Amino acid sequence: MSATFEITRLGAQADGIAETETGQVFIPFALPGEKVTAARIRDRADLIAVLSASPQRVEPPCRHFTVCGGCAIQHLEERAYLDWKRQKIVGALRAAKVEAEVADIIPCAPQTRRRVTFSARKTERGVVFGFNRAHSNEIVDISECPISLPEIVAALPKLRGLAGAITATPQPFHMTVTATASGLDIAAQGSGKMADGQRLAAAAAVTREGFARLSVDGEIIVEPRKPAIIFGDIAVPVPPGSFLQATAPAEQAMADLVLPHLARSKKVADLFAGAGSFALRLAKKSEVHAVEGDAAALAALDRGFRQASGLKRVTVEKRDLFRRPLTFKELNAFDGIVFDPPRAGAEDQSKQIARSEVPYVAAVSCNPGTLARDLSILVAGGYRVKSVTPIDQFLWSPHIEAVALLEKPRKRR
Repeated sequence: MSATFEITRLGAQADGIAETETGQVFIPFALPGEKVTAARIRDRADLIAVLSASPQRVEPPCRHFTVCGGCAIQHLEERAYLDWKRQKIVGALRAAKVEAEVADIIPCAPQTRRRVTFSARKTERGVVFGFNRAHSNEIVDISECPISLPEIVAALPKLRGLAGAITATPQPFHMTVTATASGLDIAAQGSGKMADGQRLAAAAAVTREGFARLSVDGEIIVEPRKPAIIFGDIAVPVPPGSFLQATAPAEQAMADLVLPHLARSKKVADLFAGAGSFALRLAKKSEVHAVEGDAAALAALDRGFRQASGLKRVTVEKRDLFRRPLTFKELNAFDGIVFDPPRAGAEDQSKQIARSEVPYVAAVSCNPGTLARDLSILVAGGYRVKSVTPIDQFLWSPHIEAVALLEKPRKRR
């Protein structure tokens, strides 16, 4: 049933929120100050028409916006969009009672995303290749993507063809495409067990199209060129499906904050180190102990270190930091820490850091809520938050990255 709603504010997931007698209603693609008609189902509604538009409403840059579920908020002008994202960090810190100066947000430019996960499915009419419609399993076939690097967008027809060549199931599957220094690295998940003929045809297609590698469910099918990611100026041969920051400029912005903060640290612990985006940059001036639970990522970090020159010692340790965080006694061997956990944050590890005497800590997070929680633990342990910098590397989405820099006064002996 359709009704008229007045939008009062923007929600955490970019929905417009209307206050009604029966509670809040969340309306995608509506903006604060607008009057809209929408079809309501319980606490959600589908936008039908904007009766009076916000002055902050702009024309979306992508023809697939509102149909494709990849972006949530292309229709809000840039300054208001960046303020909304920054307020996510401000609000989370306020809720956790963490006093900290939140810097201006570092924006994300279009056409910079280097790692994109597509959905694909083979149908009677051919291969559908794109992104899932919001709150749906339906795949929206796309012909453009303004967040992604141009080389990924230019390869869409070839990627669609490769998806058709490798699929051995009528079910939808995912294809993660990463732009590396060696070319596009393609990792498929859930595309089914290929017959021998399919494998040969897929390998030939990868070679013909100039892709660097194809893997399916972690198995490398063909690798004409070993994919490498450049961390600073150090090439790291990354494994299939390896975690990377979404954009290279955002990764560099994080490093530009973390490295000066830890510049006086002779020995640094890099926790949740991944393939070494911080560790290898830090090793220019400091000894680094990199701790990570993913063996393949850790092996890539170690290979990158051994193939580089001019670095100080880097040691690696495979360890599940959720189940077995480094203890405060182990941490006291270092004078600097950087930690970059998954969205769940690092609650138990933060409790150990809080008990330590390490003077410099850099916390990197993609979740304002868990970042605020972890910072409150560190502050309770005697740390002072020097700064928090939001970084937008997930353009036109509700997600936001942040780097927090902390210090603890040294105890006099």
